[in-house]
Amino acid sequence: MGDKENQEVGTSGQENTLPIGTKSPITVTVGTKGPVLIIGAGLIGGSLGMALARQGVEVYLRDASPTAVSLAASLGAGKVWESGLPAPRLVVVATPPDVTANVVEASLQEFPAAMVFDVSSVKTPIVSAVLASAAEAAARYCSVHPMAGKEVNGVGAASADLFTGRPWVIVAHEKTSSAAVLAARTLGTDVGAFLIALDPQEHDRAVALVSHVPQLVSSLMGGLLIEAPVTALELAGGGLRDVTRVAASDPRLWNAILSGNAPAVKTILEELQRNLSDLIAGLDSGQTTSETPTDPWSTSAVGAVNTVMTRGNEGVGRIPGKHGDAASQYGQVAVLVPDEPGFLGRLFQEIGQANINIEDFRLEHSLGQARGLAIIYVIPASVEPLTAHLQGAGWSVASL
Repeated sequence: MGDKENQEVGTSGQENTLPIGTKSPITVTVGTKGPVLIIGAGLIGGSLGMALARQGVEVYLRDASPTAVSLAASLGAGKVWESGLPAPRLVVVATPPDVTANVVEASLQEFPAAMVFDVSSVKTPIVSAVLASAAEAAARYCSVHPMAGKEVNGVGAASADLFTGRPWVIVAHEKTSSAAVLAARTLGTDVGAFLIALDPQEHDRAVALVSHVPQLVSSLMGGLLIEAPVTALELAGGGLRDVTRVAASDPRLWNAILSGNAPAVKTILEELQRNLSDLIAGLDSGQTTSETPTDPWSTSAVGAVNTVMTRGNEGVGRIPGKHGDAASQYGQVAVLVPDEPGFLGRLFQEIGQANINIEDFRLEHSLGQARGLAIIYVIPASVEPLTAHLQGAGWSVASL
């Protein structure tokens, strides 16, 4: 494949361009052909194995941990790799990013007829290392990144549906063959993802913004809770839980990811630092000397807060909605739900009987309370009809 554009051979035998930074408009109908060897039986590798095995693809598993690979096999992610088995047509490297390049290079040498992919969340250092040490075999190598994961790691959290509806980023390099790009596209399509093409540098800048820095911000906020008084933690609601959810992620994995993508992460952190410094300066404007009364609602303080909030609203509004288009401004209906078996199911059934589609859902619990607040997100035109229907059916609808 030339370096002037990303191309792949479609099922009709014609070449179809896949512009960098765009979603693919093409549906690939050719399924992934096995055997597929997955090296790394963790969350991503195990989920990929489950998704392929469910479709009848022959999957083999290899991992440095006998326990992990045995557990993955018992969960239906494939068979444990042994010498003498048929050589794989495709090898997928799902190891931590700090060892991925070495495993890709070794796989290209061990399986000279196989295509080799990696699923690392960092691309530039890995692609560069593979091209430097395995240039002759690089045509068989294509990097991909399924943008799917959980705050918990390990194959025990794996799911065959992990990639459904999620981005599958194809990161081809200047020597990747059209056949390898097609295989990468086909694999993503087979597991239910939608396809995007980026070059390594563009990929790393993008994931730094939407994944890596958010992880750090969540962890930093979580760290502030270590010395927090219990009385403060008892006030915690959905906002704090949303911000700190991914703070429970595995530090060992993120050490490798963030170190590998340090330049892009550093650039965004510096921008965040500038914005934070401006906010602090604005808030500080209301603090005067001890001889002068403070004015916490000074014009500068209010303006600094307003700038942050307004920019936040604008930025969040650009996040794509569930249909992949521009983000929708959904209406909300809050329903009090007893903390007892069956009530959530009844609520969903009641909403279905109202012939109203749920766009999103969130459940909030109050400490020590025997009920929760179910937040139902619907299109704005459905808020009043749904509220009336639920109240008529005896549900307690709260005002937000």
